[in-house]
Amino acid sequence: MILRCLAILLLFAALPAAVAADTLVEQGRRIYNYRCYFCHGYSGDARTLAATYLSPPPASFVAATPERLDRKAVIDTLIHGRPGTAMKAFGGVLDAAGMDAVAAFVVDEFVSRKAANTRYHTAENGWPDHDRYRDAFPFARGDIPLSRSWETLSAAEASGKRLFLSSCVSCHDRGAPAPDDVAWDSRPLSFPRNNFSLAAPPPRVDAMTSATPYSLHDIPPRLERPGRAERRGERIFQANCAFCHGADGTGKNWIGQFLEPHPRNLRDPAFMSGATRDSLAHAIREGLPGTSMPAWKNVLSAADIAGLLAYISRAFHPLAEASAPAAPPASTGAR
Repeated sequence: MILRCLAILLLFAALPAAVAADTLVEQGRRIYNYRCYFCHGYSGDARTLAATYLSPPPASFVAATPERLDRKAVIDTLIHGRPGTAMKAFGGVLDAAGMDAVAAFVVDEFVSRKAANTRYHTAENGWPDHDRYRDAFPFARGDIPLSRSWETLSAAEASGKRLFLSSCVSCHDRGAPAPDDVAWDSRPLSFPRNNFSLAAPPPRVDAMTSATPYSLHDIPPRLERPGRAERRGERIFQANCAFCHGADGTGKNWIGQFLEPHPRNLRDPAFMSGATRDSLAHAIREGLPGTSMPAWKNVLSAADIAGLLAYISRAFHPLAEASAPAAPPASTGAR
């Protein structure tokens, strides 16, 4: 009897710690689902649209082991970021408690239990009757690759592909083709709910409406008679840079507003009037520490960067040439 009572007391003594741990994980889940999912995915596997644009790609937590990725390692990455990658430091965004919660969630949910996170597409999160997208589910899961030609799809599959491309592609895996598949291209087409916040969700929202403030910034400018370098820069910018800076260069698209700090507004006179071709070329080549701007020096050639500068200068704001070097001091005749 004494041993049984002791066992019961020990069980109840452990409950507060277990409850506290569960609370910490749930706090981390809320932060992760708001700030981290876009690159690392709701399931922690980094199979996202953003991941297909980033080199190196975001970390896949499900591929890690508890021995290799523990809470301390996650917190260290959150504090300092990962130089040379798009993983920025969150020291100015999350406090110590928030980082600890995110680390607890990532390690528990993805690294240790290999779980799939919570079901996001609920009415509470702005997705009433999510089953109406059922035809798109095979493309979201990767059961049907997006590179599969339209001619081989059934009517329901073709409907699902159109639905996926118009509503789902921004958050779900881009469907990168296998080596023997036909490559395809796309750009983000869906947008978040206007003014939607996980911290204070409105009583009722619809995930498919209120998107226009963001979509307006995914319309590229039209250039009259662009030169060869400008055409080259336009192709590179719209295929790569527009993902964060917006097709119109303002950084006011959904992804641009999602990132902290926001990507540079390339049409802002206050900044662009002080920018030069040399300073912008350096930022493109080397990236900007403490932001999501990666270094492109191993991706873009000198001609590519020159084309980008020509396009930015024509489409968004004229770029000043580099300041002339200071004249050497006059000779005094001394030897």
